[in-house]
Amino acid sequence: MTSDPKLIRILTVDDHPVLRQGIAALVNAESDMKLVAEASNGLEAIEKFRFHRPDITLMDLQMPGLNGIEAITRIVNEFQDARIIVLTTYTGDVHVSRALKAGARGYILKRQLHSELLDGIRAVYSGQKRIPSEIAADLVEHAKDELTPREVDVLRLIAAGNANKQIADRLSIGEASVKSHVANILSKLGANDRTHAVTIGLRRGFIEVELP
Repeated sequence: MTSDPKLIRILTVDDHPVLRQGIAALVNAESDMKLVAEASNGLEAIEKFRFHRPDITLMDLQMPGLNGIEAITRIVNEFQDARIIVLTTYTGDVHVSRALKAGARGYILKRQLHSELLDGIRAVYSGQKRIPSEIAADLVEHAKDELTPREVDVLRLIAAGNANKQIADRLSIGEASVKSHVANILSKLGANDRTHAVTIGLRRGFIEVELP
């Protein structure tokens, strides 16, 4: 497989064909870039990465089957020099933090596609990290109100409609412990009640709406 060494070779991963077409049009119009492959889910992304070894991978987060965070983790574990940019609609600081911890080197919102994508690709290709300023500010603002894994479990069960006793049974802990966790969750998230906590948890990325 031969290629022009001056070209930035790109793999795009997204389950929406129209978005992939839009990215292809943007990328292929540039003299220093070329779209070499597309994938529609995380497992396919790993396979395409192994075959094409792209310089830059554009990765969506929420996809059916293997999600973007899991795909990033597996790719980076196998190819430590992988340069991956998350391209998503999710603005939550927890989504960003998880993506960066998994090994992503950039985070771009889909609404910024036309204004940020091409410069972001070039920046990450040159070894820089690329995170929008408003998202970086959110990371700093929420650095001290992270939920513990157990609190995330409780919040996820609250979102599924479980009462405290049901949560206690599911997690094999006392009901008093559940009440304590709920109080901590409300305090950390600045939530008025359980429903408000779920709303904030979804927005920030502590919990997600599961896809089939």
